[in-house]
Amino acid sequence: MLRTENISYKIGNRKILEDINIEFHAGEFNMILGPNGSGKSTFFRIFSGEIQGYTGRVCYNEKVLRKQQLRELARHRAVMSQQPDLSFPLTVDEVVMMGRYPHFDFNPSPKDNSICNDVIERLRLTDFKERNYLTLSGGEKQRVQYARVLAQIWERPKEGNRYLFLDEPLNNLDISYQQEFLRIAREFTGNDTIVIAVIHDINLALQYADKLFFFKNGRLNAHGNTMEVLTADLIADVFNVSVTLINNAVTKRPLLVYN
Repeated sequence: MLRTENISYKIGNRKILEDINIEFHAGEFNMILGPNGSGKSTFFRIFSGEIQGYTGRVCYNEKVLRKQQLRELARHRAVMSQQPDLSFPLTVDEVVMMGRYPHFDFNPSPKDNSICNDVIERLRLTDFKERNYLTLSGGEKQRVQYARVLAQIWERPKEGNRYLFLDEPLNNLDISYQQEFLRIAREFTGNDTIVIAVIHDINLALQYADKLFFFKNGRLNAHGNTMEVLTADLIADVFNVSVTLINNAVTKRPLLVYN
């Protein structure tokens, strides 16, 4: 479990987040939504360990985040931030191997190489292995970065949980790869992994999320099971738009249509 307790954060006198209390559990695909400036990305950067200076506590399996060693944490927590990029002419397989750095000191083991090959194959990047990362398109770079993140936590832990954090991971991706990204993330939820994604596309969230968390003005506005928490009134309140919810006959999940 990942738990946040009374998380608040200010920049100067401006409150960015106020009293955020949430529990995230393995076996569920958790998605965070909200308009620009709602605090969702700041909250993401706090529970993923990127931002300090907040009040409250973040606990991973009852261990306080602030007290954990970074390298040990990196062995079971992987973070894909917005627009991750590199400025060095590394090959694709070298970028993916970066995800294994917390697991070895000097040289990767055969196991590390095997994991990277498995991830590259799963992300359909085999034909890109020797390509210069800097020559790739934006969407191709995004897929390589996802492979790096997955390689970091590819193995199931002997105890406790893995943590997969994705901050707006669908940028630059076409429709098919957006679906693939979310399908793969969903696969991880069934393997002792706590998966949390910040996402803008509400309809994609509706199709894949088990739990939705809506932020507005630095507060947790609403949260709960996808099929129960979402209403047209909630969308109007959080995003200030009028919508109609219709049923998807194939997935048995709702779709949102803008009025």
